[in-house]
Amino acid sequence: MSASHTAMVRFTDVTKTFKGSSGPFNAVDGVTLEIRKGEIFGVIGYSGAGKSTLVRLINALETVSGGTVEVDGTVLTGRSESQLRTVRAGIGMIFQQFNLLSSRTVAGNIAYPLKVAGWDRAKRKARVAELLEFVGIADKAKQYPNKLSGGQKQRVGIARALATNPSILLADEATSALDPETTQDVLALLKKVNRELGITVVVITHEMDVVKSICDRVAVMEQGKVVESGDVYPVFADPQHRATRRFVGATVKDRPSTQVLERLRHRHPHRLVTVAVHEDGSSGGRITDVLRDNDVQGTVVFGGISEVSERPFGSLTWELVGDEAAIEQCVATLRGYTHVTDLGTAAHPLVDPRAADAAAAPAPEADGGTGSADASSPHDPTLDVAYPAPGATFAGASDSGALSPGAPRFDKPRTQRPTTEGDPR
Repeated sequence: MSASHTAMVRFTDVTKTFKGSSGPFNAVDGVTLEIRKGEIFGVIGYSGAGKSTLVRLINALETVSGGTVEVDGTVLTGRSESQLRTVRAGIGMIFQQFNLLSSRTVAGNIAYPLKVAGWDRAKRKARVAELLEFVGIADKAKQYPNKLSGGQKQRVGIARALATNPSILLADEATSALDPETTQDVLALLKKVNRELGITVVVITHEMDVVKSICDRVAVMEQGKVVESGDVYPVFADPQHRATRRFVGATVKDRPSTQVLERLRHRHPHRLVTVAVHEDGSSGGRITDVLRDNDVQGTVVFGGISEVSERPFGSLTWELVGDEAAIEQCVATLRGYTHVTDLGTAAHPLVDPRAADAAAAPAPEADGGTGSADASSPHDPTLDVAYPAPGATFAGASDSGALSPGAPRFDKPRTQRPTTEGDPR
């Protein structure tokens, strides 16, 4: 489903303050943010960034200390608990650790919120069957959670969250306890929920690959603040804030670290530049054109290309060999349409600030609310893009004037005795 520009969730100068051992602190600090109806919106940040607190403000499990939160046209501030229950009825939530009732079957877990909502038995049974089919586990209806894999448990969690036909689905670190392959399956299911049912999905995560895979827009949080937000591609392809650059650098690993750069200088003592690779199809072969026109030889010595929204981004580091003035002209020309970082030479080295940002990234872990992650970030090999390998040489003008082929594009509960009943209880 394509997102509209109508706001489903709106934060206006929202602050949430808690009392800590050393005094009050803002877990959410002055956040103004809009989540559009029908989109998949990601909120990403490292542990302690305030992501889980932010999502708990959407379903009013936490109340704001300042500012306003509006959900589907209803301002939550000042509402009574009975009024908030009405709002929460339109919001489903899935969790990292699944939170299934071990004493109930799969069908019984999905039926539970319907029973609480007062649905009669026949309607519950029909709705459960429908949801089991939708999430792909119709054959697991009579099984208990302890017989399920992690991915199957999360599918039960998603079905349960969808039971009462919510308009919003909150996914708080929903894939952090899953292996990479299962993560991709669950993400595909969340995308199906959004596209086929028109439900607005809010994904809270510390894993950039999750956002890259399914989100339309993203907000990056650090120390309770939203430091960068927008469409996923421009935010990750050209990150402006240090926190975003840390995520990109630590995940894509497209820029040589300080240690790697030192080793590269021993083997490649000439001018090193890191050139950003973006999606613009009209820019194919630009760098080879520039090299040819200035009679400069270029060799790829490091790099990494990934995809966001089915569009490539990343960077490649080149060694440029030739006349100094010609190299300067190459660098100046490239800067006219993409980001170029000059790393200098072995004799006169320069620092890459973006690589330093990536090196400062902490080890990935989930935010506090739903437990810690124990799975590495997922990686989808189908998103890898074939680009020239390090060491591929692109000469300048040759005797024939021909260029080497293949140049990349550059641009800007407690356990109870089980029952044997398989029907929803």
